[in-house]
Amino acid sequence: MRILHTADWHVGKVLKGRGRIEEHARVLREVIDVAEREQPDLVIVAGDLYDTAAPPVDATRLVTRALSALRNTGAEVVVVTGNHDNGAHLEALRPWAEAAGIRLFGQVATRPELHLVEAATSTGERWQLVALPFLSQRHAVRAAEMFDLTTTEATQTYADWVRRLVARLTESFDGSGMVNLVASHLTVAGGVLGGGERDAHTIFPYHVPASVFPGSCHYVALGHLHRQQEVTGACPIRYSGSPLLVDFGEEANQPAVLLVDVAADTPARVTPVPITSGRTLRTVRGTLAELAELATGDGEAWLRVFVSERPRAGLREEVQELLPHALEVRIDPEFAAAGEEQPRAVRTGRSPQQLFAAYLEERGHDDSAVEDLFAQLYDDVS
Repeated sequence: MRILHTADWHVGKVLKGRGRIEEHARVLREVIDVAEREQPDLVIVAGDLYDTAAPPVDATRLVTRALSALRNTGAEVVVVTGNHDNGAHLEALRPWAEAAGIRLFGQVATRPELHLVEAATSTGERWQLVALPFLSQRHAVRAAEMFDLTTTEATQTYADWVRRLVARLTESFDGSGMVNLVASHLTVAGGVLGGGERDAHTIFPYHVPASVFPGSCHYVALGHLHRQQEVTGACPIRYSGSPLLVDFGEEANQPAVLLVDVAADTPARVTPVPITSGRTLRTVRGTLAELAELATGDGEAWLRVFVSERPRAGLREEVQELLPHALEVRIDPEFAAAGEEQPRAVRTGRSPQQLFAAYLEERGHDDSAVEDLFAQLYDDVS
């Protein structure tokens, strides 16, 4: 059978105040084109369809249309929620998903069998898939309790909870001639961060070892880490990465989806398919004169700019005039650290205007226009 594995769409993402819905539309159109061309039997979307738990209407419209288009290629479509998604929100879409023939898993169900999908390809290859949505620590405890764990077991680490859940859910994975699959959204130890993930859900307490997945599994399709990669384990474990660069820090990532060819008696063969419709993200550094040399070569990339200049009023605007695609402008921390440390000014007995002037001096922000503006604003409010 052939699988198209994708994840971490983050539709509705606003990057430094800039909406990206049109960019997402192009990227998802390219993903759909891959599905139409390669004709997978199954499409797995492994979480983080949205960037926020309360996605705007245009984001919901785009996601539902993309999922429908993927289903219309003839493939089965299985979707699990990620940490950015609202599980209850996606559960509310279940009637639409069922009518469209899409298997949507928004929250942990009350019985293990409700997480299992069984089907066969047009050529008769039988497969089964365990779909496990993202679990926070507190929800992992509740899920474990629903699956009849003892109180002692339910007080163990997050990794232990996930291990027990996966073991219970994969009890039917045996040598019966079926392709055994898992789709989930979590952090497996040994995975490399892509650079734009939410730190609170990727730190140590949320790691699970690759050993939670049994050797009887033919392929584990994961979302959460934005870099396309393989994690070493007893079975093939892969992150598809995001099909677009989600945030600055991901410049080195190669957006892609994964095509997986696998049979019950054949090891999974994984082929990354690059997705190129999204804009590149770049971080650049330099003085204004150095940045001016980039003005004709930045192309369509969104830019994060670190300026090697002393801070002053209007500096951001000067940079953005040179580089219209600069979404973020900061003083280069390395440049600021290289300056001589200023002695702290005496605070006692000084007026607000004097204190503000001392603050500017400490920060190396010697600009009389800023002092004048502060004085005017202070007069207005006092």
